[in-house]
Amino acid sequence: MQTNVAKIMGDFRIGILDMNNGAPNEGMRCIKYLIEEFFMRKELETGYQVFDVRQGDKLPAYHEFDVFISSGGPGSPLLEGTEWERDYFKLLSDIREHNRTRPEKIFFFAICHSFQLLVQYFELAQITRRKSTSFGVMPIHIVEGEEEEPFFRGLENPFWAVDSRDYQVVQSDQEQFEAVGARILCLEKERPHVDLERAIMAIRFTEEIFGTQFHPEADAEGMYRHFQKEEKKKAVIENFGEEKFLNMLESLEDPDKIMLTESVIIPTFLEIAFQHKLEPLWSEK
Repeated sequence: MQTNVAKIMGDFRIGILDMNNGAPNEGMRCIKYLIEEFFMRKELETGYQVFDVRQGDKLPAYHEFDVFISSGGPGSPLLEGTEWERDYFKLLSDIREHNRTRPEKIFFFAICHSFQLLVQYFELAQITRRKSTSFGVMPIHIVEGEEEEPFFRGLENPFWAVDSRDYQVVQSDQEQFEAVGARILCLEKERPHVDLERAIMAIRFTEEIFGTQFHPEADAEGMYRHFQKEEKKKAVIENFGEEKFLNMLESLEDPDKIMLTESVIIPTFLEIAFQHKLEPLWSEK
């Protein structure tokens, strides 16, 4: 029994699908940090591999990893029929088929750009360009009835997260949601002065596939340092104004905002996937 536990714990494998298309990105650093922290907490040898999806890396077979985390990234998420899109969607289809037919499940977490790709893959809603970029630390509202979603336990409603996007997920197809078995979990902040539909911010696509429009991986300390760099500070102020910049820095220092969100959502996702990996051993007891 102990040998089997050690083997399974040692074989817990995570694939990171990097969607940044070669652009430097703080999100990748944050994802790696959370994964490394998870392995350290479990006293396991770190086991993850990064695939640069949009720059042509050959994607792994679905069964090579227990967990996939697919990052945010720059540019338009609208499908262009590229080879990497076909490969990415084939990986998703293989994971879904595996999960449909096998007791040992593969878990998948999609962030921002990847979330928008999954919405198109499942044909759940429309992707449209926003009138202006959404950027900053924003309130995220859990929809009524979804407060017990495991990934949100320990968070307030609304909770706070980093939002950075030029596109949005709107005009959901309820019949398709029901056909897939997907659920809308979160919406963007309330805007009573704006007569526009609130964008979808999180979806449980299946029991094992989950996605957020916001960035649950963002770490406050690293982002604070990042936006203190003169060129980053200047860019934010030029694009969004000094008040927005100062409000964001203040939010990054608040332990009840993105510090809390970072500590809950992805760590809980990894823990659930890990416990699922161990379930066959618990049943042997």
